[in-house]
Amino acid sequence: MTDAQDTAADSSLRTTGGTPPDDAGSSVLGAPTPLLEPREGIPPVVADEAGLARVIAAFAAGSGPVAVDAERASGYRYGQRAYLVQLRRQGAGTALIDPVACPDLSGLGEALSGVEWVLHAATQDLPCLREIGMVPTRLFDTELAGRLAGFPRVGLGAMVEGVLGFVLEKGHSAVDWSTRPLPEPWLRYAALDVELLVDLRDALEKELDRQGKLEWALQEFDAIATAPPAEPRKDPWRRTSGMHKVRRRRQLAVVRELWQTRDRIAQRRDVSPGKVLSDAAIVEAALALPGNVHVLAGLNGFGHRMGRRQLEQWQAAVDRAKALPEAALPQPGQPVTGPPPPRAWADKDPAAAARLSAARAGVSSLAERLNMPQENVISPDTVRRICWEPPAPADEAAVAAALAGYGARPWQVELVTPVLVDALAAKGA
Repeated sequence: MTDAQDTAADSSLRTTGGTPPDDAGSSVLGAPTPLLEPREGIPPVVADEAGLARVIAAFAAGSGPVAVDAERASGYRYGQRAYLVQLRRQGAGTALIDPVACPDLSGLGEALSGVEWVLHAATQDLPCLREIGMVPTRLFDTELAGRLAGFPRVGLGAMVEGVLGFVLEKGHSAVDWSTRPLPEPWLRYAALDVELLVDLRDALEKELDRQGKLEWALQEFDAIATAPPAEPRKDPWRRTSGMHKVRRRRQLAVVRELWQTRDRIAQRRDVSPGKVLSDAAIVEAALALPGNVHVLAGLNGFGHRMGRRQLEQWQAAVDRAKALPEAALPQPGQPVTGPPPPRAWADKDPAAAARLSAARAGVSSLAERLNMPQENVISPDTVRRICWEPPAPADEAAVAAALAGYGARPWQVELVTPVLVDALAAKGA
């Protein structure tokens, strides 16, 4: 049993209620304190090259890790670009930067190269930061750290309250950050989001070290920092909500044509696609296959508020799909690049189904002992792939190599390999 397994198995040391124990093993804190104002007040928003140069110099001269956050306008604007970047570092204080006015922050990124960046849910912010030239070489993800440490709630507000005893006001998390000028309450909220991030990082590092999981976390953080940008989704129109209702290929073609038309309009207008046409309306039109704008206007989502010109553009998209030859119609379902859905395994390959059942039970038991979510112990997709096509022979060396080949980190390989070796030898396999 590893140190982490031994610690997690000791209920007297396990974190409770989202709060790590102190040195004496207690996890009791007093009533949380509302955090209402940044320590140095709300900094002015940097919106010109001179201001940016001052920030770069200040943060380059600072010390220790740098807290980084970004605000997007999801649900309001097209894409996931950043509309505000917040940073805080010892010796530099807090900075709020407008990446619309200062779209190239590569100079700031270079000034912070080699510095550890502290982010919460890093994979959410890294794509939009990369677009403006900010790419960390080292990072610490406080959300992921919370998951590895076994916290039941890992949102930033819950973590700050449970670990540090402060309450963050979260009322502005879903506002339209593309608004200009940004209201003062929003800027206060944004500044407070990085106010205690380094403090949270320090507390979580201590807790991970206490549980024997710090090296695991460092491997996870390194994997995030070195991961290449995600590949564009194949056939993103297939993710339209309600697609399970669409069965026929001609109807699928209507969904595809409406989705692509909507995407072009949304991109041109820089608005969220859902504000142009809802997913429900796309599916409704696909199922109905309307023959003209009058029929289309009677469908949900194409009501009286939609003008004739708009109706005509949507009807034209439907007509294009209806005119496609059979050979050009999309196939139902997406091409399967990995194992089939697990629900089909019992019929297709009972032995593989037995292996998967044993593997899932083994991983679940391991995750419980480690006091962390199963998906953080090992990717479910990796488990499925190995159980569907196990290495031969299915010994420890081969299974470990297979896990590493699918991107498992060394700590995962060490802990999960024995579990999968046993599962691959499961009765019925």
